[in-house]
Amino acid sequence: MTATKERTMKLETHWLRGLLLLPAIALLMNSPTSPAQNQPPAPAARAATPQPAAANPGSPVQNFDVIADQALAAMKARAEELKIKGVALVAYAPGDTVQSWSSKMVVVGSLKSTPTNPTAKGNNLLGIAYSKAAEMADTLKNSGTSGRAPMTGEYGWEGGVVATGKAGILIAAFSGGASAQDVQVSRAGLAILSNQL
Repeated sequence: MTATKERTMKLETHWLRGLLLLPAIALLMNSPTSPAQNQPPAPAARAATPQPAAANPGSPVQNFDVIADQALAAMKARAEELKIKGVALVAYAPGDTVQSWSSKMVVVGSLKSTPTNPTAKGNNLLGIAYSKAAEMADTLKNSGTSGRAPMTGEYGWEGGVVATGKAGILIAAFSGGASAQDVQVSRAGLAILSNQL
């Protein structure tokens, strides 16, 4: 038998086997379903979602928004006394390390400083304030005073203050003035947080 004839017979055999499977496939497609297949799918497992501290009764931050507003108002007043504009933020992290926090911010006259010449970049004051807060969340020291080199995402600038409260870490940061001014504004906010949290 030649190689061509042998190949043709194999193809015909293969094709016939496939043709014989068609009735079996049709039978399976038209068969009734089992009772288990008629039930709706089970709901997907949901990951536990962290609850905000304010949602937990008895939490020290049950009124965080109210306390934060008071702290931010004190920071705004101090910034206005110093005649500086910028961004103020406060944060509370339960426990003795920062794993989550509640925070609030307010623009005190200006969210950014625009460059005075076309080649300067300007400053995103909100970004700088949160950079100070991020540094403090890691070091638990006032921003710019940790004694270590700034990590990527940090500037190492002074202007944020941190303290341990009754049940967690308290952070206040301001950006917009000179470092010494930013510290003064931040201390005004931290004083309010420390009295209540």
